[in-house]
Parts: sequence; C-alpha cells; structure tokens
Amino acid sequence: MHASATGPTGPTGTDTDTGAREHRRLVASLAAAAVAWIALWVANEWFWDATVDWLGLDLADRAVGAVHFFLYDTVKIFLLLLGLMFLVGMLRASLDLNRARDWLEGRGLLIGLTLAIVLGVVTPFCSCSSIPLFIGFVAAGIPLSVTLTFLIASPLISEIAAIMIGEMFGWHIAAAYVGAGAAIAFIAGWALSRFRLEKWVDDVVFTTRVAALRADGHVPTLRERVDAALGESRDIVRGVWIWVVVGVGIGAAIHGWVPADFFLRWAGPDNPLAVVVATLAGVPLYVNGAGVVPIAEALWTKGMSLGTVMAFIMSSIALSIPQAIMLRRVMKPPLLALFFAVVAVGILAIGLLFNLIA
Repeated sequence: MHASATGPTGPTGTDTDTGAREHRRLVASLAAAAVAWIALWVANEWFWDATVDWLGLDLADRAVGAVHFFLYDTVKIFLLLLGLMFLVGMLRASLDLNRARDWLEGRGLLIGLTLAIVLGVVTPFCSCSSIPLFIGFVAAGIPLSVTLTFLIASPLISEIAAIMIGEMFGWHIAAAYVGAGAAIAFIAGWALSRFRLEKWVDDVVFTTRVAALRADGHVPTLRERVDAALGESRDIVRGVWIWVVVGVGIGAAIHGWVPADFFLRWAGPDNPLAVVVATLAGVPLYVNGAGVVPIAEALWTKGMSLGTVMAFIMSSIALSIPQAIMLRRVMKPPLLALFFAVVAVGILAIGLLFNLIA
C-alpha cells in the first residue's frame, strides 16, 4: 500500500503541477511584457512632445525638430526591433516553417509576391521600421525575392499617404498611386527573383538561435521558445544598434530640409530630367507619407508635373539613406545596390508614365 501511494504517479503528478504553474507564470509574464511594450509605444511620441513643451522649446525650430526626431525615431525603431524580432522568433520556434515554406513554394512565385504586397499594405511601416520583419522573414527561410517585395511594398504603399493624396490630389490619383506602388513592388520582386541573391545576405541573418533550436526536428517547450526568441532579439539588436543610431542620426540631420525653390528650378515642367532629379532628391529627405504629401502638393500647385510629384513622394518614403545604412548590416553591397537600383528604376518609370498620361 505504501509503495503504491508513493509510486510513479506521485512524482509525475507533482512534476505536472509544477510545470503547469511555470507555464502560467510564463504566460502571465509574456502578457505583462506585451502591455508594457504597447504602453512604451504609445507614450514614445507623447513623452518627447511633452519634454519639448516642458523645456519651452519651439518644435518648428530646425535644430529642436532634428533632436526631437532623432530621439523619437530611435526609440521607435528599437521598440520595433525588440518587439517584432521577439514575435517573429516565437512564431518561427512555434510553427513548422518548413511546411509553410513548402506551401508557399508550391503556390508559385506570383502568389508569393502577391501575398508579400498584401502584407506590406497592411503593415504601415516606414522604410526603416520594416527592416525587423525583413530580417525575420529571411531567417525563416521565406524566398528572398518575396521578402524583398515586402520590404518595398510596406513603406511605398502608405495608407496615410494614399488618404492624403486622395484628399489633396483626388481619389483617382490616390488609386493610381496605390496601383503604381503595387506594380513597382511586384515587378521588382519578379526581377530580383531572376538572381541568386542569398549569397549576398549576411550570415548573421541565418545563424540564429531559433534556427538552431528547431534543428533535427526538436519540438521546443514554451520556455525554450521564449529563451531562444529573447536571445535572438538581443543578438540582433547588439549587431545592428550602431547602424540604427547612425542611420537615424543622419535622417534627423536632414529631416525637414526641403528646398522647394531647388525642386521648382531643377524639377520643373520645362526640365526633361525632372523625374530623375525628383527621384534622386527625395532619397535623402527621410520623411513619411504624412510629411511628404503636403510638400508635394505645394510643389504641384506651383507647376510641378504630376509624374514628377509622384516620383518625389515615392522615393522619399520608399528609399532613404538611413534605410541603406541599416540594411548594410544584413545585406552585402551588391544586393544593397541592386535593391536600390531596381526600386529607383521602378519609381522613375512610374513618374515618366504619369507625366505621359496626366
């Protein structure tokens, strides 16, 4: 009787109870961390705005605006890096991504590119903020051409920009903007799929803790998944933090630098190279859709052609120097140059087409 009371069922029951309590504590900790992340995300811009007001500074002053932009954007991107990399890491550790990858490959390239564009449209990130998801997708084994399509579509097809374009230029122009952005992302993804690009992705993207965790078919516990996702997030942030700071610093230094007279002089309706000038000039501005559309409307009302204006909007929000600096940590120079060239050519083509038919 004594042996049966303390036999195998006793320790097993105790271990099960302990494991259940540990699981509940871990789930509660994850929920608390999610609430804290959301609170920090919501409070980020408010905190820096309030600090400027408390110090009695004028946010319209270029220097004050640059510092405010640097602090706000740096915190935002680090929050995205930590939050999205942890979330993607948990998904990769929890799901059989080999089956997901096989399903995607079985549907063909066109379906993959279309899904990437749809995901890009529903994730309203700027050119730098979409990089964490790009890293997670590449590490998960999603085809690089599909991942690059997402990286193009997410900032380029901006919901905010589309709404503002509709209100300022007309809703038919907004629809054309969305269609043009989708076309650029799709054609660029298809063109990039013609190359063997994986060799130009830095090894740090592939050698991750989560990838090692699921080696040899191991099914990880919740604790193992959390530890691997946290460790991987820390590793990636340690690897890219300096690039984030430098990139955002450069963006802050040039933020708000919009020489309208320069654009009207060199990208006016009489210049056959106006679209080229507008595309190249938009790259260093590092502004989002909400910031660039009012500028573009002012240029349009002063005589700049519609295609030139669209090229300026697209290059400003889809390509940036900070983005290039951050991507350099995960892309080797040939891939980085190819990526920028393909997107720039697509924007140029859209601008020229709009000028022909407008």
